[in-house]
Amino acid sequence: MSCLALGLLVWTGCSGREDAYTDDGRLILQYWEKWTGFEGEAMQAVVDDFNASQDRIFVEMLSVSQIDRKMMLATAGGNPPDLAGLWSHTVNTYAEKGALTPLDPWIADAGITADDYIPVMWDLCRHRGFSWALPTTPATIALHWNKKLFREAGLNPERPPRTLAELEEMAKQLTIVLVERNGEPVKVRFSDLTPDERASGAFQLVQLGFSPSEPGWWNEMWGYWFGSRLWNGEDAITADSPENLAAVRWFASFPSVYGLKNLQTFGSSFGNFASPQNPFLAGKVAMVMQGVWMYNFIDKYAPQIEWGAAPFPSADPDTMPMVTIAECDVLVIPKGARHPDAAFEFIAFVNQQKNMEKLCLGHRKFSPLAEVSDSFISDHPNPYIRVFMDLARGPNARYVPRIPIWNEYAEEMRIAYDRSFTGIAEPEAALDVVQSRVQWKLDRVLRRWKLVGEKRMEEWEAMR
Repeated sequence: MSCLALGLLVWTGCSGREDAYTDDGRLILQYWEKWTGFEGEAMQAVVDDFNASQDRIFVEMLSVSQIDRKMMLATAGGNPPDLAGLWSHTVNTYAEKGALTPLDPWIADAGITADDYIPVMWDLCRHRGFSWALPTTPATIALHWNKKLFREAGLNPERPPRTLAELEEMAKQLTIVLVERNGEPVKVRFSDLTPDERASGAFQLVQLGFSPSEPGWWNEMWGYWFGSRLWNGEDAITADSPENLAAVRWFASFPSVYGLKNLQTFGSSFGNFASPQNPFLAGKVAMVMQGVWMYNFIDKYAPQIEWGAAPFPSADPDTMPMVTIAECDVLVIPKGARHPDAAFEFIAFVNQQKNMEKLCLGHRKFSPLAEVSDSFISDHPNPYIRVFMDLARGPNARYVPRIPIWNEYAEEMRIAYDRSFTGIAEPEAALDVVQSRVQWKLDRVLRRWKLVGEKRMEEWEAMR
């Protein structure tokens, strides 16, 4: 069989490559992973344990940048790695493009079931009734707050906001501005500004209590905290739902409070996220929405910070408690992989409790497994790891919609939030644009699925 041309050659090679063996006769498996640094080292330690546990297979892990694109190219060229580490939000897209091998037969033979996992982590690995991956390191997101700044503002440093109204009022107390009084610039708390001073916007932000635009990584999914589902799970986009509209209106209300220009000027002063100049780490922003990984940056760049983590309050905490976005890294077997049995043996090894806890502890994350040892919690460096674990187990752990056009949908939603935040468009009009554009794209994809879906499902069924 011929090789793919030009730039694909280096990654895909020829489909006729021969098996490779170690000097002592063990089959070498190619494992592509996206991790570097301490994350890569943590997985390498598990790889080393697997290689030492038996004498038939030797897993060779290679750190690959842009792994999602390069794995797709290698699979299309007929020469994929034996296994790869991806993100769960890519599972449905890769599956529908025919780039993955369903794992159901191996999962069944190994005696692995949904009961072995936190439910949302199991769901993240499934699409259209098939299992395409098994999880590795999971994540949820939560409110992080600076206890020192709370104390200085006269707030209880051990009590984060429990409602959105409390969040907004606390944010005003935590915000410090520079305003001119009697011809002199003075620093005062936003909550102490006069109504005229607030209305004029003639002040400069020095410290900000909270803004949903910082860091702005999940703008497209703020609707989850207002009860939105983003689509009906079948054929209809719900971008213009009342819940999404409420979320965009809330998001767009912050410039009316603090001033758009003030927020933009203040935001332009922020340093790189992974640095001591990160606004939360530098004490410039008192509350942020961040993931379980934030501990790693706190520990590295600002270990002196007094901080806490708690569920971010929803629009109705009584009926919608513990709202979060859940995600996980996953291990997959690309379609056409030469040694799926051996590859799954390694995947199953990683998913044993001892090995999974070693990996997740190395990443400073929680385990996706339902059973967790006492030592995993007691030895974990993140003092709030239970918060993130409980959020994953909670009733409102949400994730990226399982639709093949999610990237386009997310981009359209981000634009709508930004247009509303800057006042370019009213929230209703901004979401109407998203609704019409994305529904058209989904309809087009669904029409195509009607033509190929039955055949694709038959192929998947034959593989399991």
